[in-house]
Amino acid sequence: MVRSSPLAARVDALLRAVAAFDVDGFYAALPAIAQSAGEAAPEEIQAALVRLEPALRPATFALGGGLAGLLGQMAWNGTDPAAVMHLLADRAADVLEQAVRFRALHREALGDPPSPRDQDAAGAVLERFVGSAQRRGIDPDAAEMLVQAWFCAEEWVQPVLYLCQRAEVRANLPQRERLTAAVAATRELYGTASWLWGLLRVVDNEQLIVLDRDFARTGRGYRITVGGIGDNFQLHILLAATLIGDPGRGLLPGRRPTAAEFVAATDGNPQPPGGIRGCWNLVDARGEWIWNEGTPADIPRLDGVRLIALDREPYARTWNAGRVYPRMAPRILIDGALSPGEAAHWLGRIGAPRT
Repeated sequence: MVRSSPLAARVDALLRAVAAFDVDGFYAALPAIAQSAGEAAPEEIQAALVRLEPALRPATFALGGGLAGLLGQMAWNGTDPAAVMHLLADRAADVLEQAVRFRALHREALGDPPSPRDQDAAGAVLERFVGSAQRRGIDPDAAEMLVQAWFCAEEWVQPVLYLCQRAEVRANLPQRERLTAAVAATRELYGTASWLWGLLRVVDNEQLIVLDRDFARTGRGYRITVGGIGDNFQLHILLAATLIGDPGRGLLPGRRPTAAEFVAATDGNPQPPGGIRGCWNLVDARGEWIWNEGTPADIPRLDGVRLIALDREPYARTWNAGRVYPRMAPRILIDGALSPGEAAHWLGRIGAPRT
């Protein structure tokens, strides 16, 4: 006789609670499953994930948010997050769409709603909004779900945000267009939506042309492939760690990032003691500064490729964090050096330095 594992037994308990409409049993099972999943092998986690997915599908926004978060954590540690990504993306897009609809209906009948972070207001909002919705012919259950969406959206977006830090999830994200539209409409409302917006704009496996214009004045150029870079602060350091080095090996002379600065931008402490110091100034094809606060997706293309010119720092820059998404693994690779003629061609097409 095969003995049930602790994780499988706790999944059984949750599924029994769902079947019996036992809310207390449902909430008690969530931390128990999380604890067992933390001690289980990836294959066992994946099996539990597949069994739990149908329980999330019909869950209300108020009841299911904790389960959605649990599935996101388990999917990271299982063998294939794709098993739940379609459902998680669908429910995240749905909750954000319903939150937008709630805000519009509330404004029409009752004025601006309270902040979705004001959880203490949820009860009063539910009573007023459902009453006003009924007078307008909106089903009370549908009206209640709209209120739930407004106050519970963060929980449903979080697992998608978490899993989109993985390159294979970003590459195969279900309903990307719908999710992007929903996130764009709500990123000023919800912190999780704002952070997910950044991940949806991450460029992966994209080739850049990087040119030494006024940094070391070598005139050298490189083709660089990047991916998984959350902002231009991180790009700044990763480019410096990749391109500054031994000139005899075709690299650029200058100050390389320290070990602490490098791991802050890759897989170590993102906020090293003493902060991070800039190495150069990044400029786009128009001759405009590439602000560290932006993202690689903001860098304009010239003839289909994003161009970066390297200039000397106009003033010293320091910042605190090397990366904004702690679990997203960046990729940066020199594909090859440009010939002197190619480098000169591209340098001649970049706008004049700012004076």
